[in-house]
Amino acid sequence: MGQVLDLLMFASLCALILTGVPVTFILTGCAIVFGGLGILFGVFDSFLLAALAQRIFGTMTTETLVAIPLFVFMGIMLERSRIAEELLEAMGRLFGTVRGGLAISVSVVGALLAASTGIVGATVVTMGLMALPAMLRRGYDKRFACGTICAAGTLGQIIPPSTVMVILGEVIAAAYQQAQLAQGKFSVETVSVGQLFAGSMIPGLMLVGFYILYQLVIAFLRPELAPAIPKAEAGRVTTRELLNALLPPMVLIVAVLGSILGGVATPTEAAAVGAIGATMLAGLRQQGRPWPIHLGALCAVGVVLLGVFFDLRLGRAEPPLADQVALGVAAVLCLGLGFGVVVALWRCYGAGVLSAVSHTTMTITAMIFGTLIAATLFSLVFRGLGGEETVKELLSAIPGGQWGALLAVMAVMFVMGFFLDFVEITIIVVPIVGPVLLAMGIDPIWLAVLIALNLQTSFLTPPFGFSLFYLGGVAGKWVGTGDIYRGVVPFVLLQLLAVGMVMAFPALATWLPGVLF
Repeated sequence: MGQVLDLLMFASLCALILTGVPVTFILTGCAIVFGGLGILFGVFDSFLLAALAQRIFGTMTTETLVAIPLFVFMGIMLERSRIAEELLEAMGRLFGTVRGGLAISVSVVGALLAASTGIVGATVVTMGLMALPAMLRRGYDKRFACGTICAAGTLGQIIPPSTVMVILGEVIAAAYQQAQLAQGKFSVETVSVGQLFAGSMIPGLMLVGFYILYQLVIAFLRPELAPAIPKAEAGRVTTRELLNALLPPMVLIVAVLGSILGGVATPTEAAAVGAIGATMLAGLRQQGRPWPIHLGALCAVGVVLLGVFFDLRLGRAEPPLADQVALGVAAVLCLGLGFGVVVALWRCYGAGVLSAVSHTTMTITAMIFGTLIAATLFSLVFRGLGGEETVKELLSAIPGGQWGALLAVMAVMFVMGFFLDFVEITIIVVPIVGPVLLAMGIDPIWLAVLIALNLQTSFLTPPFGFSLFYLGGVAGKWVGTGDIYRGVVPFVLLQLLAVGMVMAFPALATWLPGVLF
């Protein structure tokens, strides 16, 4: 009876998702109903529910997940600071005189925004409002332009730092530990979010390369789809304008991603640095003298340099004189940094930016953590009904061993991407199939990157692709829904090609983490 209930539970979940009811409520409702049925038929131990509160508390107090609201805050704040607009304008003038140049500039800007914000909705909306009208005025094909913008906007899910990669890292780490314990290994190895960030770097950049190569080929074979802008119209972008557009996101990328990959900071600490940096950039773009924020930025650099040459740890009994002096200087620099941050916050508050960013951050964070809690209850009941053993039997019965099981899971996730988004599939499916696949000997970093690349297509596949909705919402007066749907098809195929490349050459995902960690 338990095996029947767990299959019915998963089937009910898939069916109810199509109703459009929020996934959080569906997960919770399925868990309660089938948990009750399991108790009624005597195949589910109600004592397991006593562990629910402890599991939720453990999820909510996980330090790694604190990075989620910080990364969301950073991304929304950067979007409000008009960095994307300046980047698009500069890159459009730089590449516009080449065939397909505007499309290439959108892909480059998408990659830079992905590495500094990681917010898909904000990126797609911003580029849809700015780049799409410019591309259509220059004679670009509607489908080609729509596909380019939607695809570039989704890069924030695979190029680190990514909010969803933080969630995937936490889920994969738990699944990896569970797989090792099931194999009798009590000295378990762990997988960190930093390793996943490193593992997704090369595949993410490879995907950007695929996009740009496709755009160049299309522009060469069919120049009427992506014509070049005459040099007289495009104008010349100066080095200063280019640096003004490129420097802010590049500094944030180095500060956030560089500190994680270099082992200087954890993802949570790096996310805090990014949130402060984004706030100071937003404050710099409001009315007022720039020197307080410049002073704060210089003080931050000074503290970092002091930390390189001196031991700034507090609480030591008898630190050397040089370290005592360095600590005093660091305290002064921290005051300067605090002054710059307070000025930036005050300016953002006065402009109405801070309240809007905080509200959006709270909404997105509550949605993610609400889904996490609901998925915890769902997986608890599903496992209590014997669902994990059922999944193990099904995957083991697939011919081809671990390759057959991996291909089957990838295919199922791709199909689910038509109806669910990245976060929901990560939270629902990965805890169920992850331990089984990892117990077969599959590398956890390789598996995580494959899942991330696969599920990135969920933003582009109709009928529920979020990027399609974002672009349709802001560009409905210029293009039709059919143009958007047809335009993303080549880019979905390019993403599947990237999945195939990483599957065929695992070193694309595992080499960099092996070098750095």
